[in-house]
Amino acid sequence: MLKHARRLFVAFGVALATAVAPMATTAQAQTPYLQLLPSTQSKYAAIVVDAKSGEVLYAKRADSPRYPASITKVMTLYLTFEALAAGKIQLDDPVPFSPRAAAQSPTKLGVRAGGSITVHEAIQSLTTLSANDTAVAMAEKLGGTEGRFTALMTLRAKELGMSNTNFANANGLPDSRNISTARDLAILSRAVMRDYPQYYRYFTQTNFNFRGRNYRNHNHLLTGVPGVDGLKTGFTNASGFNIAISGVREGRRLIVVVLGGPTRVSRDKAAEGLLLTGFDVMNRRARGENITVAQNFFESDLVGPIVQGRTAQGDEDDVGDRIKLAAATPAPRASQVKIVEPKKKDSWSVQVGAFKSRADAKEQIDLIEKRFGAKVDGARPTVDKAGGRYRSRFVGMSEYEARQACKAIKAKKMACAVASPQG
Repeated sequence: MLKHARRLFVAFGVALATAVAPMATTAQAQTPYLQLLPSTQSKYAAIVVDAKSGEVLYAKRADSPRYPASITKVMTLYLTFEALAAGKIQLDDPVPFSPRAAAQSPTKLGVRAGGSITVHEAIQSLTTLSANDTAVAMAEKLGGTEGRFTALMTLRAKELGMSNTNFANANGLPDSRNISTARDLAILSRAVMRDYPQYYRYFTQTNFNFRGRNYRNHNHLLTGVPGVDGLKTGFTNASGFNIAISGVREGRRLIVVVLGGPTRVSRDKAAEGLLLTGFDVMNRRARGENITVAQNFFESDLVGPIVQGRTAQGDEDDVGDRIKLAAATPAPRASQVKIVEPKKKDSWSVQVGAFKSRADAKEQIDLIEKRFGAKVDGARPTVDKAGGRYRSRFVGMSEYEARQACKAIKAKKMACAVASPQG
């Protein structure tokens, strides 16, 4: 048994962490979600965002640069929706395929050079099949050349607040210049549904029938998790398995981005676990509980190899069944979920401003997270009222983390003060 167990891959679960220790027993009883997450993978990054308010409920390496792979196509689609809404193109307009578009690597629709499809078909092939040839064809239709189109992609990204993103192509195929982050991809996902809700339905489509062939959406969570209605998956050897999803329950919508999964299955389980836990947090907050999302590692020496075959570039369904865990990994029992309680050594905090309005204090929190995400990663952003003003603070840090964060913030001529557990 032990010999077999040593082949298992390390997993960690997602748990709920209470803001105050006395709630631990209740939280433990109400935390049913324990999913396998690639916590030990250096490529792993994730974020959970409230789609309505933009509040970040969970972030892990959310501002670390990553290769977005085919999630890049969400920006290609955003600009397509923008052109449709402006009346520059119509759904039945032709999208011609140049020799360059037709020559793109799989996954692809396979339209020959000189052929064409409609804008409507192009959108469907991007959201379901993740067709690399279609992405370039659409880029050339809207921008004249893919180069001009990708410059527009990057410009629009900056305007949306995706400050750590640069696009080098329209489809996400390997290019060291094609960079984004989990946070930026969540911003993009939120922008699509906010700015062009009339076209968001394309992301919900589970199948695409084209010229006698049926293509299944690569996003398996559309049919596997109730409430999930988008958005996009992606894979290259360099990026690992990526996904951006959105789901709605009881009128609350969340966005989850998971990057760098070692397998499709582990990535999907990670995204599902974060989504379900996020919904649990939102529901319990509505009942008056003061809780957030935290990560809980279940690390041991039961580490085994990952069996990898040769993989294609571009999207995962060409390779998803060829990268597997060395042995099937049973999910840990729900009773193993632990509540992450504040520790005295982690009770330091930093204050980055005090304002007359809660909105200004929240804006400062967002600014610090955007500019100094790595320094406050793992701390809990909070806005509270003291002395008639709203304080912007990050709590739950060690003394070293707090002092290093303030050092970096002050270096940029911004206010920051360290507070000890007694302060």
